[in-house]
Amino acid sequence: MTFQPLQPVTAADKTFYQLRQDIVEGVIAAGAKLSETELSTTYGVSRAVIREAINRLESSHIVERKANVGARVVALSAAGLSELYQIRESLEGMAARLAAKHMTDAEIGELEALLQSHFKDVKEGESYYQEAGDVDFHYRIILGSKNKHLISMLFDGIYHLVRMYRVQLGMAGPRVTTAFDEHKHIVKAIANRDEELAEILMRRHIMYSKNNIQNKLA
Repeated sequence: MTFQPLQPVTAADKTFYQLRQDIVEGVIAAGAKLSETELSTTYGVSRAVIREAINRLESSHIVERKANVGARVVALSAAGLSELYQIRESLEGMAARLAAKHMTDAEIGELEALLQSHFKDVKEGESYYQEAGDVDFHYRIILGSKNKHLISMLFDGIYHLVRMYRVQLGMAGPRVTTAFDEHKHIVKAIANRDEELAEILMRRHIMYSKNNIQNKLA
């Protein structure tokens, strides 16, 4: 099972991917109201295309509809973070355990190479930004679980909402170096086929990330 393609197939897909990226990266602010008329002008497409994109974004949990208000980008809150990361810790911990069992040696090698490619950015800068998809460390491990139901629950359910918190609040500052080091230890556990340790380290990593974001929200 694979994630939605990063290369759009149709004009509607292109609008959906761009709108999703703009929401995740905060170009469109968390909590902002989504006007079909304004967005159709901004993206140069019909209101029907925007409406379709908004409907698709609802299923990703980064857009919500409220009575008498309409569609809005979800707000980033301490309560929302806590609930989301409880689920994330459990599911991604399981994904790491399964990845230690099911990833091929070649896939683990690719994961190690991906991490090495991130090293320069981490060493030189204040940010640890990862694009969605194959260049996202967590994405690779989720796919590596080889469990199609778990993959669907994460990718079709909470992946982009998690990315909103990560990108807007969790990928900069002192946390950058420690998060990268935690990634290295997770990869080592997976490479050693230590399923229990891989799960423990992933759960701990996500808990630390949650605490970091929580401090920023406070």
